[in-house]
Amino acid sequence: MDVDALRAAIGAVQDPELHRGIEELGMLRDVTIAPDGSVHVQVALTVPGCPLKDTIRNDVTEAARTVDDVAIVAVDFTTMTDTERTGVVEKVQGPNIREITIGRAGSKTRVIGISSGKGGVGKSSVTANLGVALAARGHRVGIIDADVWGFSIPKMLGVERQPVVLDEVMLPPEAYGVGVMSMDFFIGPDQAVIWRGPMLHKALEQFLVDVLWDDPDYLLIDMPPGTGDVAISLSQFLPRSETIVVTTPQPTAERVAVKAGLMAEKVNQDVLGVVENMSWFIGDDGKRYMIFGEGGGAALAGTLGTDLLAQIPLVPAVREGADRGLPAVAVEPDGEAVAAFDRLAEEIEKRKPVARSHPELVINNE
Repeated sequence: MDVDALRAAIGAVQDPELHRGIEELGMLRDVTIAPDGSVHVQVALTVPGCPLKDTIRNDVTEAARTVDDVAIVAVDFTTMTDTERTGVVEKVQGPNIREITIGRAGSKTRVIGISSGKGGVGKSSVTANLGVALAARGHRVGIIDADVWGFSIPKMLGVERQPVVLDEVMLPPEAYGVGVMSMDFFIGPDQAVIWRGPMLHKALEQFLVDVLWDDPDYLLIDMPPGTGDVAISLSQFLPRSETIVVTTPQPTAERVAVKAGLMAEKVNQDVLGVVENMSWFIGDDGKRYMIFGEGGGAALAGTLGTDLLAQIPLVPAVREGADRGLPAVAVEPDGEAVAAFDRLAEEIEKRKPVARSHPELVINNE
């Protein structure tokens, strides 16, 4: 049995949160072969009580068994020192410069705000399922749940654990290939967020500065409804971001949703397009029923001078999946809504960001 081949196979195992090989990160401490042919591996976890320890154990065991003649694998763990953790963060993030770099010039990340004029149009469901659809197409995706009063993204994706804090940097928990950061992780079920503008502004800044996003392909922002403090702050933090406006087919929703699109234009952000949610319901007879009317999405796109990117049908699987933490895109691969979200992801891929200057928006937060 070749110990070098063993170490190479095991060292290539990726840390599930840092997405680097454990050898590269300095986590792989020791690989030995006992006289009876069993393999012993020691891995240094980044933090005590790492919630993904069992995942690492299983991945290391499977990697070791890809080497000829390996049958028994024992994995034990130790923990990195503070100095070693700092080195890991610098390796992944670079020096901690305490500023927002994601979405800025030189970053590969496309930042897309998912907005609506009012609540109740399914904006968060669209954000969650779009994130999973983009991840399924091979992209690295993050979501910031910026709806600080009505946060729901973690529950929709089935994320129940808290973010790991690594040397004062938070690692966003992941589900279905999507990293998530939300106020839901910090506010108890018996608490309410009763904050004014400056406190919201600071919290959102921390989600961008203190979270190790690691330059994903897409960062989706689930915006709160309307054009208030959070929307203004994010336009300042992320001046190069794009906007998708979600509406329903009814004219009343369209008339309100136009405000979100007009705000994006006002702060010099690109309106990528419109998504019409709850477009129709398919009855047991196979016919489409326009429960909420029709034409609102197309009318909104026309008003904003942009495209109708997708029409998402009203199907129970989307609602049920959101309630159970099982997004329809991940668990209903043959469903009509899944096909619509996949088309939406494809449309976003086709539309490259507009190359233009984005002056910084100066806002008085007093």
